[in-house]
Amino acid sequence: MDGTVLVADDDRTIRTVLTQALTRAGCKVHATSSLTTLMRWVAEGKGDVVISDVVMPDGNGLEMLPKIAQDRPGLPVIVISAQNTIMTAIQAAEAEAYDYLPKPFDLPDLMKRTARALEQRRRAAPAARPVEDNERPDDLPLVGRTPAMQALYRLVAKVMNTDLPVLIAGESGTGKSLIARAIHDFSDRRTLPFVTVTAADLQDIEGPARVLARVKGGTLLFDEIGDVDPEVQARIVRMMDSPGDHVPRFMATSQSDLSDALESGRMRQDLYYRLSGATLRVPSLRERVEDIPLLAEHFLTRAERDGAPKRVLSKDALELMRAYSWPGNVRQLENAIKRLVLTSRADEITRPEVEAVLGNQPEMEPVLGGGDTEKLSASVMRHLRRYFDLHGNMLPPPGLYGRILKEVEQPLIEIALEATGGNQAKCADLLGINRNTLRKKITDLDIRVTRRRKLM
Repeated sequence: MDGTVLVADDDRTIRTVLTQALTRAGCKVHATSSLTTLMRWVAEGKGDVVISDVVMPDGNGLEMLPKIAQDRPGLPVIVISAQNTIMTAIQAAEAEAYDYLPKPFDLPDLMKRTARALEQRRRAAPAARPVEDNERPDDLPLVGRTPAMQALYRLVAKVMNTDLPVLIAGESGTGKSLIARAIHDFSDRRTLPFVTVTAADLQDIEGPARVLARVKGGTLLFDEIGDVDPEVQARIVRMMDSPGDHVPRFMATSQSDLSDALESGRMRQDLYYRLSGATLRVPSLRERVEDIPLLAEHFLTRAERDGAPKRVLSKDALELMRAYSWPGNVRQLENAIKRLVLTSRADEITRPEVEAVLGNQPEMEPVLGGGDTEKLSASVMRHLRRYFDLHGNMLPPPGLYGRILKEVEQPLIEIALEATGGNQAKCADLLGINRNTLRKKITDLDIRVTRRRKLM
């Protein structure tokens, strides 16, 4: 790499790591903990790329992006942030950031993005249109720092201001309708109606005309499109082909895997291809276990703000929540937290209290698109294809083999340990590996071993 990089972050360790890595790569680096200093360097014409945190002691990095674009059109700004919400990704996209990465970031990945930014200058673009405060819900419950959620946020930001139809797939309770609403609320159509339509709204021949009259060029969401019968599907196709003078944006949600519906003939091919201009898959909660503490804290804070007593989860209670399957996903977690806030006898919610609430929950449902018949290899294949697709025409960061094996190996060992009550000798025998090998993997993968009641 060749060029000068301006680094702004109030974390001294991050400044040091980035300075050392970029210097070794051949860059000149100016690092600061002050936005004021960063803006002075930009005004003086220094730097070919900016890497900036969002929350700084003297301001907000995102709020500086329009000023940077005005002073230095084409200067790429890579935003890094510990605020792991969809709003951060969307605001970064709206403010014309060159790229956005959540903390903790993968250093090789950031270096690769910085190299790309140095090689190709962003075209000068006008500053994002200012938005009134009342247009920005500041409490979207779309929270997550896991790679799956961050990839989803970036896709939402990319499709937000396009007219592409969007198909949002995910299990019940994952937040599909929230994703659809977020795309609308942050898009250029935000001042127009957002209308959710079910099959019942389109049963009679006049249904499509009534729906189009309501949406008035805004956003039209077909709820659970996989449950719509073929006759109504035909009406939707005709509606999309002849929407009238005010063309709405079309979106749809689905719990089921529509590829199966296509093969069985339950889904019309012409409707599927009209709706799947962009397909977003919302991960289940058990696919992003690391987000559970973040979500739980979010719901506890919301309950306190709404007048409920202040509550915190004990370490053991949180550990039990992380181990639970959550068949109802985020919605089920939210309802569980509401009950715990009301029924807990002290400020700290205990493990037995969580067990009492979760003990009556339903059994785990099939994973989206998997069912009982899908082989693990097929599920992994779909996951990997989606992972490569998210990188567009770029290859993923190096080290993919090790990262993928770790993603499979870690949950396998953790579940085996739970099943054997934390007995490492029995776990090694169950897995068919040497006990010393198991111990090394537990250390390398930073797996916490707890003696508990056996699951099997």
